[in-house]
Amino acid sequence: GLSTQPIWRKLWDDVMKTRPPNAESITCWRKKFLETFFSNVLHGVLDVSSDWRLNDHHFSPLLHSSPHVSQLTLCNMLQGAVELTAEHNQKVLENLAGSLRILKFQHLLSSDQSIRRSLVLLLHRLIHHGSVSQVSMYSWPVPDTVLLVLILSMSAGFWRSGNALTYHGSLCGLCREEDKAQSQESAQEQAERGRYDEKEWSNGENQKGSPRAPEEVDAEVNGYGADAHLNSVLSGLRSPPLQNQACSEASSKVPCDYTSIRVRSSPHCISDQLSCCPSRRKTCRRLKSAVGKKRRCLRRSRGPYTDPEDLYDFVFTVAREDNSGLLNKNSTTEGENAENWTSSSLGSPCTGHAGCKKRGVSAGILSLKAAHRFRSVSTLELFSIPLTGETCRTLSNLLSSWVSLENLVLSYNGLGANVFCILSGLRALSRHSDCHLRVVRVSDVFSHMPCMELVRCILSVFPQLHTLSVSFDLKNQLEGNRPEGNPSCTEAEIPESCLEQLEIRFPREPLHTTFLLPVLKASKSLQQLSLDSATLPCSQELGLLLEALKECNPNLKKLSFHDMNLAEHQKEVLLLLQDPILQEITFSFCRLFESSTTEFLLEIINTVKRNASLKSLRLPGNRLGNHRLVALADIFSEDSSSSLCQLDVSSNCIKPDGLLEFTKKLEGHIQQRGGQIQFTHLRLFQNWLDQDAETAQEALRRLKAMCSVVNDSWDSSQAFADYISVM
Repeated sequence: GLSTQPIWRKLWDDVMKTRPPNAESITCWRKKFLETFFSNVLHGVLDVSSDWRLNDHHFSPLLHSSPHVSQLTLCNMLQGAVELTAEHNQKVLENLAGSLRILKFQHLLSSDQSIRRSLVLLLHRLIHHGSVSQVSMYSWPVPDTVLLVLILSMSAGFWRSGNALTYHGSLCGLCREEDKAQSQESAQEQAERGRYDEKEWSNGENQKGSPRAPEEVDAEVNGYGADAHLNSVLSGLRSPPLQNQACSEASSKVPCDYTSIRVRSSPHCISDQLSCCPSRRKTCRRLKSAVGKKRRCLRRSRGPYTDPEDLYDFVFTVAREDNSGLLNKNSTTEGENAENWTSSSLGSPCTGHAGCKKRGVSAGILSLKAAHRFRSVSTLELFSIPLTGETCRTLSNLLSSWVSLENLVLSYNGLGANVFCILSGLRALSRHSDCHLRVVRVSDVFSHMPCMELVRCILSVFPQLHTLSVSFDLKNQLEGNRPEGNPSCTEAEIPESCLEQLEIRFPREPLHTTFLLPVLKASKSLQQLSLDSATLPCSQELGLLLEALKECNPNLKKLSFHDMNLAEHQKEVLLLLQDPILQEITFSFCRLFESSTTEFLLEIINTVKRNASLKSLRLPGNRLGNHRLVALADIFSEDSSSSLCQLDVSSNCIKPDGLLEFTKKLEGHIQQRGGQIQFTHLRLFQNWLDQDAETAQEALRRLKAMCSVVNDSWDSSQAFADYISVM
């Protein structure tokens, strides 16, 4: 029954010899230590031989700590991936497949073929046959297109193991077992069909046809028939004529331009031929049925039919070529074809918008609808990774069928007009009945279009969302010059949505309630609304917004305003504090008390005292100062009916003596109420408590006896110097 937390905390000090970031928020030191220990050993940061307790040849640090690792970060040249896929770490990889939930990539650099091969093995084991549910990528200023597409594709579960995907000379064991089970099932079906055909023939019902050759029957019984038939047709593109005579005749009658496609990828063009030639769809029905129930990309090759031709081969072939061909629009035809394959062949190509126009070459090599899909992740996050038009098309096509995806975060990717390409993929995804996507967050430096237009676009495309966050730092100077072919979203109709949380950060744009109103009307289930950095074009605008919220969103529980000048909107602020439905209100850096009088502060206090539904009041960055903080203690007086639990007064120029006076006044109110008070949390970040450390410590000690206090060791003098330096 004794806690081991102090022991693990001491182990951290002894072994790591560093101060952990955010130590106050660490709830389990055992987990924190073992995860960090694993990562440091893996990346060579921690020298095991330097500690006598660890310097034992019988002890494997990675093997010992791997069952406790739930998140792992790989960086730079992916040395960690190479180490984990080494033969002596096979058991470590097995442990990670069961324990790892979050896989992160940070500061990646271009890598060679062998390293990428190790990464393929790692992703296949941890995602396709493991428990990883989230893939996050951070800070990749000049991404390697091949490597980025590889990670995105495998995260989406789009891969074939084939002979190319081997683990130390042998096929993936889990894939082999799955394939063996499917082969047995297929062989049984083929055998039953063979017996039925033989019975018919023996009864004289099939006398007109000739019996099949013995080797053909044998191939089908052993599960080779479907693959042999399919591969023979596919290989016909390399060695004409086609085995199927009907398809050959159709090819001579119906133009289907695949000659410009790379020879290496040409076998896959059969899917395009069948889709563009009606006669082939009719005559090649037997070919389609031969693929099997699960319609795998190409069944794993067996016997003499060894021709994987999968995405693995393509990516690594491109890697051996000039990678710049994937980015250079003036590249050769071969480079364009490879580039087009990467972006367009992963699903229905994104078309119709200037941001995502398809090239003239018809790639269409492989359709996701016909491909076997491995397990995929539910969360994808891309932070500070520039996405080109080609990469956006690839992501769009992956998104179009990524039904397991629940959370999508695209942050500072320089999307611009390519945002319409992403929307195209989301539109296709929304048509899947088993789609799980519920959270979308998009943020960037420049906005290609007004924020409200983008919000309306996304909701009109994907009304099933529960959380939508759109955030931009600056307005695009060329915003008026819309790319051709992009329809304006201003008039987009929004069906009734499932939206529960909406966050909008305006790049100093005016907040027009008339533009927001259609979104609010369509979002009857809205519970949280956050508006950031918007300007109010007129004094009546905030009042109109409050009326719209009251009328359209009766279930709204949390309302937040950040970096909006509300100094002249005292009436609306008081109306919000009176709302009987709202449970959390935030006025962050809204300059509430910039030009206010003492009467306004008293009205706020009395209003909160009468509101029994308000649970959290956040007032960071509003120049409270000492005297206003002390006055706020009256919210908890004996005659108050307030249920306020949380108060945030961060960044309010509060000094130690003011905090101590607030503490004493709060103690008095609690005594008067016989200790019956619901106040539980006080946030004090970035205040001037370092000016008198002794007084501040006394105030904090007494406060912590009444509630949970969260503060930091903030250097106010340095912060003031920084403020002066940028004025």
